[in-house]
Formats: sequence, structure tokens, C-alpha cells
Amino acid sequence: MPKHRNTYKALNQAFGKAIHAYDMIRDGDRIAVGLSGGKDSWALLWLLAERLPRVPVKYKIFPVHVDLGFGGGQSEVIQAHAHELGWAVRIEYTDFGVLAHSAENRENPCFLCARKRRQRLFEVAGQLECNKLALGHNKDDLIETLFLNIFYAGEMSTMLPSQTLFNGHLTVIRPLAFADEALLRRFAVQMDFPVMENPCPSAGRTRRAEIKEMLNMICARNRKIKGNIFRAMRHVKKEYLP
Repeated sequence: MPKHRNTYKALNQAFGKAIHAYDMIRDGDRIAVGLSGGKDSWALLWLLAERLPRVPVKYKIFPVHVDLGFGGGQSEVIQAHAHELGWAVRIEYTDFGVLAHSAENRENPCFLCARKRRQRLFEVAGQLECNKLALGHNKDDLIETLFLNIFYAGEMSTMLPSQTLFNGHLTVIRPLAFADEALLRRFAVQMDFPVMENPCPSAGRTRRAEIKEMLNMICARNRKIKGNIFRAMRHVKKEYLP
């Protein structure tokens, strides 16, 4: 049990609330867990493993890390730390990040890289006979995606906390969908997760980073704004939209 109980309690409450609200995990599930090495994915894996001995629902977890080809030893650090905690991580070595930033790619580097990484996670989940894929997107990610799609895609949509794909063969779940990023940041520090600097050349210079900066500036004026935006996504009055 973490020493900093208040942070753990708040995070575990948000985690459990999302799982129960969307019936994310059922008895016998085989869950592939996307482990990027960031604070969110470490917290996701830790919480999924921590609750196993104390809940009646039994499931198996399979951590998977997709190496994007930037080097820097991130995969080795992830594998070593996971091993210390008793987890065997499957490492998928790719050149997705390098390819996305090459002259051959005329698309948005982040779009291509994310698409190929997601495809590989789907493939590995299938190979491991998993019926669930857990990803570490948090409440802030869902809000930022909403504004990204409004500004750049001309539609009102975001990531779903639970989404069934491939005719029901795989369900993507996001158990951290109700958790604030600031809470996850504190938890990662307190748990001493090996969160490494993002080696991607586009890190901090993306459209998502711009949206995050805009929202941080707006929300700094009123602490209720972020919560109101999140609630608004579930209280849409279609009769008042053209």
C-alpha cells in the first residue's frame, strides 16, 4: 500500500468509478495493458495489479510496450522496473516513430505514429488471446481530444472510456478516464515510477500540447471549468445544436 494514502485513495476511487460505470472488467478477462513508460501507463498497470487480490473478479494482465525506434534505453528501463515488480513485459521493437518523422511521411507525424502503434497493440492483444486492451488515457486527455476534434476535425467527439471493436472480439478500456492528470503526476512521483523524458522529436510541439496550454490557462482562472467541461460531454442537449 502506498505511503501517501490520500493520493492513492483519490486515484483508486476515480479508477474504480470508471470501471464500474462502464462495466470494464469481467471475470476471466485477459487484458493487454499498453505500457508506454509514462506516468499514466505505470499507474494503470500498478492499479490493475494491486486490486487483483482484493476483488472477486479475476482477470489476467499482459503488459505490452511498443518501442518506437528512438533509442535511449527506455525499453530496457521499463523492462527492468517491471521485472522488479514481478511483471513480464512484452517489448515490440518498431521504427514507427522514426518513420513518422521521415521525409517519406507527408502526414502528421503524430497521427501516423499513433495509428501504427495502436495497430500493433491490437495485433499483440490478438496474439495473446486478450479480449480487452487497457490504455492509460486520463480525464485531461479526453477533454483535450474533445477540443482537438472541434478545432481541427470539425466534429464534437472524444475517446470513449470503453469501446468494443472488431465485431466484439476486443474492447478498449480506459480505467483512468475519471482521473485528473495532476493526481496521476503526484502518484507517479510518490511511487517513484521510472518516468523518462519523451524521446519523440515532436514532444511538446504538437497540437495537443497547444490545446493543453490553452486549457491550463483558462482553467487556472476558475477551478470548476475542467469539471464542467467533462460533465458537459455527458450532458449534450442535441435539441439546442444545429
